[in-house]
Amino acid sequence: VNADALTKDDKIIANPNCSTIQLVVALNDLHKKYQAKRLVISTYQSVTGTGKKAVDQLMEERAGQLASNPAYAHPIDLNVLPHIDVFQPNGYTKEELKMVNETKKIMGDDGIRVTATCVRVPVMGGHSESVNVEFAQDFDLDEVRDILRHTDGVELVDEPSQNSYPMPKDSHGRDAVLVGRLRRDETQANTLNMWIVADNLRKGAATNAVQIAEYLVAQGLV
Repeated sequence: VNADALTKDDKIIANPNCSTIQLVVALNDLHKKYQAKRLVISTYQSVTGTGKKAVDQLMEERAGQLASNPAYAHPIDLNVLPHIDVFQPNGYTKEELKMVNETKKIMGDDGIRVTATCVRVPVMGGHSESVNVEFAQDFDLDEVRDILRHTDGVELVDEPSQNSYPMPKDSHGRDAVLVGRLRRDETQANTLNMWIVADNLRKGAATNAVQIAEYLVAQGLV
């Protein structure tokens, strides 16, 4: 998304937060076309984002057992936790503030207003995000779909009449960011609703790091 920011002088390159990566990959080309003004994001994040300890907790609870070494303050099976990382004095968590700050930085626009609620859900395979984005300019839904079809790293999965939409189980083990459920927000002008899903361990971490390294080599920066 912001590969142009890389130079030979960079000694440390930070991989963004997993939930931010899939968001900006899906949004960047739309932002260039219509200029995003405000984002309202709700995430539904896989336990794999916490690590093996959380996966073990889910599996034990799913088997009807008490978690022997729980990763979370509450049960995760048959439950959702609106609590990812540490709560801050303003009521947001660190995860939510990462999404706010990293999105502005990566998209190169401090003027975008971003608010997020990050939630842990009892699934494995990928993170999901409900995104409401207000643009400065109006848009045509068919054009939005065409832009997404041609966005590198994005796969459009948007045939709701055929029960076809992005799901974590379909993102598992894949590098693509899946986007669907595209529709206008009928309560506000120039505003789009979208659903974004990606494997948080691949595109959200390992794949993105590899792609950064490949770019550095291709551009002769290392």
